[in-house]
Amino acid sequence: MEGVAEEAGQRTVAEMEAALDHVRAAPAELGSLALVVRRPEVEEREVLAEAVLDPAEGLRGDSWGRRHNRLHPEGRPDPERQLTVMNVRFAALVAVDPERIPLAGDQLYVDLDISEANLPPGTRIAIGEEAVVELTEPPHTGCAKFVQRFGVDAQRFVNSPVGRSLRLRGANARVVCGGTIRPGDPVRKLPS
Repeated sequence: MEGVAEEAGQRTVAEMEAALDHVRAAPAELGSLALVVRRPEVEEREVLAEAVLDPAEGLRGDSWGRRHNRLHPEGRPDPERQLTVMNVRFAALVAVDPERIPLAGDQLYVDLDISEANLPPGTRIAIGEEAVVELTEPPHTGCAKFVQRFGVDAQRFVNSPVGRSLRLRGANARVVCGGTIRPGDPVRKLPS
């Protein structure tokens, strides 16, 4: 994924607003895993055909466990931010070019309604036959890298009230049950 241009076109707020009906039409109960992206090092992305989710490691081979956490006094990784899950419909919209979707920096891109109303913190989703992840409380917001790649309008939009309620920037999650996952696997909201 290295070498993908960050200077592709950027969406305006009007373009993102016009596409919200498509994003909102994502399945509420049973969707699919569209893309799995590992971040082996900072600024590196690997699009995977198969991956392993692990309760201790998150996405196996991802750098989450080695990254400094500025919010923890000792810099330890935050288990509430082990993974990020993003709606692939919005990711494709903001990326403009499908090759740029991994630049968002999330690990799991799903065709599922990840809004707070549909998946409040504590909700679990099954991915494939074994893996289960739980959405966690901390919000996932756009950072300077997100602005650099997708523009100021994109960051403002994801952090707007509608953007936050729909979790357009994505949702933090943790692995509850490990397992092997692949793009195309079903993603199912589990009963509370």
